[in-house]
Amino acid sequence: MRLGFFLKEALRSMKRNPIPSFAAMASVLVTLLVLGVFIPVVQATTGAANEVRQKVSLEVYLKRNVTQDQITHVRGILADQQGVKTVQFVSKADAYKRESKQNPEAYALLGSNPLPDSFRITPDNPDDITAIRDALAPTTASGKRTVIDPAIDEVKNRKDETDKILTATKVVKLAMLLLCGLLVVASALLVSNTIRLSLFSRRREVEVMKLVGATDWFIRWPFVIEGIILGSLGGILAILMLAVGKIAFIDPLAADFALISAPQTMSLGLLALLLMLAAVGVSTLGSGLSLRRFLKV
Repeated sequence: MRLGFFLKEALRSMKRNPIPSFAAMASVLVTLLVLGVFIPVVQATTGAANEVRQKVSLEVYLKRNVTQDQITHVRGILADQQGVKTVQFVSKADAYKRESKQNPEAYALLGSNPLPDSFRITPDNPDDITAIRDALAPTTASGKRTVIDPAIDEVKNRKDETDKILTATKVVKLAMLLLCGLLVVASALLVSNTIRLSLFSRRREVEVMKLVGATDWFIRWPFVIEGIILGSLGGILAILMLAVGKIAFIDPLAADFALISAPQTMSLGLLALLLMLAAVGVSTLGSGLSLRRFLKV
């Protein structure tokens, strides 16, 4: 049989069962609208979490009155540590200038600069910051920490803040991954069950075709094509609605709100392509799986 025959049968089936067909298309539409919003949100959240992770650092404070040779020596030690990405020297004058801008009233009462010279270490992997701290300030048998060079006064990794940042980013990624997985499963089940209702209303027709000798794929193809058509219609409507929403709401707000304009997400064209592939794929799979039980006559 030619494709035109199956296409005609699929269109005839949709015309004879408008309510189940509309329900299937509406299910795809709603699912893709949720996915169309969810995917950029996941990308933006992941990007923001990665930016926060890049700000995790380790502070190495030097003793007072250290010489330039000692500073150079400590810089070399820090740069040689495994897992260190960058080592930035912060002079006590620069530190005083920065802190006095943040707390002008408090620092106005000081007669001298109480801040020491320091190094700020950025790790390759934020999860390795504790290991770097342990290498620079290992724990002795008595439980106290010592430093690996006499010019170093203290190594501070702001453990509480670091642990909060790392924990928050992990929770965000795991939560988004879990939600994405649940949404995909729920979408597939929703489309499959909706198309199954349409098939159930025509179960007698399928049984008769099976009894007169029609092959499984001869029976299945019109329903698969129907699923592709319904999925495509739902996908097109969802993409149009998302495009209108982006042009009418997101783009005007992006000029005034950095939270909207800053995250780097995929282009609308690529998102539309992914949504169309998802719509056709899920609808085709749902129609194919739903028909299996009715072919067992």
